[in-house]
Amino acid sequence: MNTKSKPVRLHRNLAVAVVSCLDAVFNQNLQADKVIAKKLKSDSRWGKRDRGFIAENTYEVIRWKRLYASLADSKEPFSKQDLWRLLSARWVLQGIKLPSWEEVTNTPVRRLKGKFDALQEKRAIICSIPDWLDEVGVSNFGEKQWRKELDALNTQAKVVLRVNRLKSNPKYVQNELANDGIQTELHKGYPDALILTERANVFDTEAFQRGLFEVQDASSQLVGYFTQVSSGMQVIDACAGAGGKSLHLAALMENKGQLISLDIYPHKLTELKRRARRAGAHNIATRNIDSTKVTKKLHGRADRVLIDAPCTGLGVLRRNPDAKWKIDPDFLQRVTETQQQLLTKYSAMVKSGGKLIYVTCSVLKDENQKQVEHFLKSEEGAAFQLEEESLISPSKSGFDGFYMARMIRA
Repeated sequence: MNTKSKPVRLHRNLAVAVVSCLDAVFNQNLQADKVIAKKLKSDSRWGKRDRGFIAENTYEVIRWKRLYASLADSKEPFSKQDLWRLLSARWVLQGIKLPSWEEVTNTPVRRLKGKFDALQEKRAIICSIPDWLDEVGVSNFGEKQWRKELDALNTQAKVVLRVNRLKSNPKYVQNELANDGIQTELHKGYPDALILTERANVFDTEAFQRGLFEVQDASSQLVGYFTQVSSGMQVIDACAGAGGKSLHLAALMENKGQLISLDIYPHKLTELKRRARRAGAHNIATRNIDSTKVTKKLHGRADRVLIDAPCTGLGVLRRNPDAKWKIDPDFLQRVTETQQQLLTKYSAMVKSGGKLIYVTCSVLKDENQKQVEHFLKSEEGAAFQLEEESLISPSKSGFDGFYMARMIRA
C-alpha cells in the first residue's frame, strides 16, 4: 500500500458521494461497479477528475475494508459515521491532510498510524481479506507466495483492450486512440492487447463505436488462443454470458464455421448479440438454456467446447474487490459443485477428437486442478485426456488470475 503523501485537494461533495456509494455496497449489498456507475451519472457537473476521485476512493475503501475498519475501530453494519472513519483512515495512510469537516475532525491521526505499524505481522488484516480465505490461500500457495498473490490482487487493475481482428489491427487502433488523446502500449505475448498508460473513458471513442476493440483483461485474452479454434470449426461457448470470450473466438475463427453461445440468462445473450453486431461477428448463434433439450441436441457435435465456469472470482479481485466480502466457505462449496455439474453435463457436446476447455478466473486448486482431476476420474471424463493446463498468477503476470485446462476426447 502506498502511504506517501499526495497533493490532493478534498472536496466535501465528492466525499459525500463516496460515503453514499460505500453505504450502498456495504449495507445494501449492492454490486460495486453498478453503484459507482450510477453515482457517476447522477451529477453532470462532475468532470473527469471528480469522477476519478469518487471511483478510486470507493473501490479502495472496499478493497481495504478490513484494514480500515480495524484502524477505525468500526464494525459492521457500518453507520454513516463509521463510513467516514473508514474513508478518513484511507486518507491518513495516503498522507493526505484531513480537512476541517465535522465528519473527520476527530480522527486520531497518530494513533491510526501507530496501529497500522502494529498490524504488519497480521497478514489477513494488513492484506484485508477474511480469515478463512487467508487459510485457504496459504494451503494453496504457501505463506510466501500467497502474500505475493495478495499484494498483486490488491493493486488497481490496468485497463486492457482487445483489438478486434475482424475489423482492425493493434497498431491502427493505437494510432486512432492516440488521436483522441488516449495513450496505449503493446505487450509482448498478448498479440491483440493494448494497455492504457492512464485510465480513460474509452467507450466514448469513435474507435469503440466502430467495433475496433473491446475491454478485456490480458489474461482473459489468452483463453481464446488456448482454446485452439480455427476457421470452419463447430465451437460451443457453454457459459457465454455477455460474450467477451465468444467475440474473441469469432475473430480467431475469422467469422468462418459456427460458434454457438449458450447461457441460462436471456438478457446476457441479448447483450452478446448487440456486441456481436458492433464487432461484425457474424458466425455467432445464441441459445438460451431453458431446458435440457438445448444441450442434448448438441451432444457429440462440437470440435471445441469452452466452459468458462462460474467461480469465486478470486483471480479478478483487483477489479472486483467487493467479491471477497460476498463469498464464504459455503459459497466455495456450492460453486465447486456447480463446476462439477457443468463439466459432467457439457462435456457430452464434444465430439470424438474434439477438445474440452475448462476455465475459471480463480486461483484456488479446489476450483481448478482438483476439478479437472475429479472430472477425469469420473464416468463422463473417462473418454478425455488432459492435454495442457495453465495457472496464470497475478503476481507473475501482472494481470488477472486465471486457470485453463484443455482436454481431448478419444
